[in-house]
Amino acid sequence: MQRLWLSPPYVFLPLVKSTLRSDFYVAAQNCWVKKGGAFTGEMLVNLDIPWVILGHSERRALLNDSNEFVGDKVAYALAQGLKVIACVGDTLEQREAGSTMDVVAAQTKAIADRVSNWSNVVIAYETVWAIGTGKVHDELRKWLAKNVSDDVAATTRIIYGGSVNGGNCKELGGQADVDGFLVGGASLKLEFIDIIKAAEVKKSA
Repeated sequence: MQRLWLSPPYVFLPLVKSTLRSDFYVAAQNCWVKKGGAFTGEMLVNLDIPWVILGHSERRALLNDSNEFVGDKVAYALAQGLKVIACVGDTLEQREAGSTMDVVAAQTKAIADRVSNWSNVVIAYETVWAIGTGKVHDELRKWLAKNVSDDVAATTRIIYGGSVNGGNCKELGGQADVDGFLVGGASLKLEFIDIIKAAEVKKSA
């Protein structure tokens, strides 16, 4: 089943939610990890926002969100009834050092250790360094099969968070273990329509 999430800045969440058709989903770009406190802008349950993106590469790199901290946020969001798009990914330096899967496995484990119901979790693999092919998605699915269960590996959506654009979306969308995209700047351009349509590649194959 094809799904489309839109994830605007926090201040626009109510406007976007009230404007979209009911078959579109709205996701926040982050949330806090505990109940209470003056954490302005992160009260998603009160706004009836069903999804949240956690562990985005920029928060990991610039704000030093650790694997454990991301895992804690995933657990808390799920406990509050939110659905989560959990991001994992490597840097160029980690890629060149040949440690991509070690890094991604550690990030995924910190999330998996805190998840009991995978039906409300989507994994987004972000290639921070460059465009990829879907190989890491295949390895991620194998990791889930080995460390969680075959059922979770088969049913969990693993989406691609690299530099997706109108020129490469069909090829990427056709990869066996790529279940969709986490789109950045291209979502603000007309080519976003082509990226959405690329989700139909597997259906017609």
